[in-house]
Amino acid sequence: MSEFTNVSIVKQANVYFDGKVNSRTIIFADGSKKTLGFMQPGEYTFNTADPELMEILAGELEVQLPDADWQTVTGGQAFNVPGNSQFTMKVKTASDYCCSFLK
Repeated sequence: MSEFTNVSIVKQANVYFDGKVNSRTIIFADGSKKTLGFMQPGEYTFNTADPELMEILAGELEVQLPDADWQTVTGGQAFNVPGNSQFTMKVKTASDYCCSFLK
């Protein structure tokens, strides 16, 4: 899916890591949420509450999920992050992403 229709967008940006990671929250009619974001090269560790689906739309990074080895992810690929966990990404090239919060 290349676009979303009939959504609400939170105007204020989510800004992390001194502005190197930015996203906007999108809310769907059923109350589900996604963020669309952009990451500059660097290493970032995130904590999750709910499980997440991270779709990398463009770029290249390495991700280390809980109890797993590092894996390379490029544009067009995705990975699942368990809820109540922590994961680290080493962003190699500027990366565009969509994060779906799964409940």
